[in-house]
Formats: sequence, structure tokens, C-alpha cells
Amino acid sequence: MELKTILVAYDTSSQAHKAFEFGLDLARKYGALLIVLSVSRPPEPEESVETEAMLESAQAFYEEHFAALRQAADSQGVTARFEVRVGHPAEQIVRTATEAKADLIAMGHRGKSTFTRWLLGSISKRVLSYAPCDVLIVR
Repeated sequence: MELKTILVAYDTSSQAHKAFEFGLDLARKYGALLIVLSVSRPPEPEESVETEAMLESAQAFYEEHFAALRQAADSQGVTARFEVRVGHPAEQIVRTATEAKADLIAMGHRGKSTFTRWLLGSISKRVLSYAPCDVLIVR
């Protein structure tokens, strides 16, 4: 198996952090590009002004978390790219993996809250169903 690009879905949960560590280790071993993606869900119904403001807010929030991840990648000599998108998480994960021609998606099995855990269970199932590449679910 050849890994050139690894996408990690990151929502700041402990399981997402485990997925990041797993993806980072694989990226280091294979010399792969590591893409860390965080997705913020838009309000319903979606409005372009709210979506833009939400993206700015999400980028500021995730940038704080990305700083430590960026440092970890740098210390391991891994080339990493960090992105924040707005939309349905499964759709954005699959879209990003497709656009990046990812060889692997690594993601946590569950999220932070009870609702998020239920939602992420659904997200991981959707990603498994529609991903253009292998998917690694980290528990």
C-alpha cells in the first residue's frame, strides 16, 4: 500500500486527537502529506452571510487547536495542511478526500457530547459509505 495523502477529520474530541496521532505517525512513516480537516455545521436554513461569519468564527476556534497539531507535525518532519470548511461533516470530509486524492481518511468513532457522539456515529458511517479511499476509524 502506498500512502501519499492522509486526511484526518478533526473535531477537537479525544478520539479525533487519537486519529490525528495515528495519521501523523503514518504520514511520517510513508512521507505522506497530512491534511487536517475541521468542519463547522451551518445554521438551518443556511444563509450566505451567516455561513461566512460562521466560517470566520470556526477558523478562529480551530486555529487555536491547530497550533499544537502544527507543532507536532513540524517536530516529526511531516508536511501538514490545515483546513476549516462549513457544511455537513460527512459531505465535506468525502469532498475534501476526493479533491485531495487522499489515500486514507482517519477519523474518530465518536465525538465530544452525547448528541455529537450520536451524530458522529452517523458521520463515520456516511464517510465509510461514500469515501473514495480507505477509511480508518479510531476508537
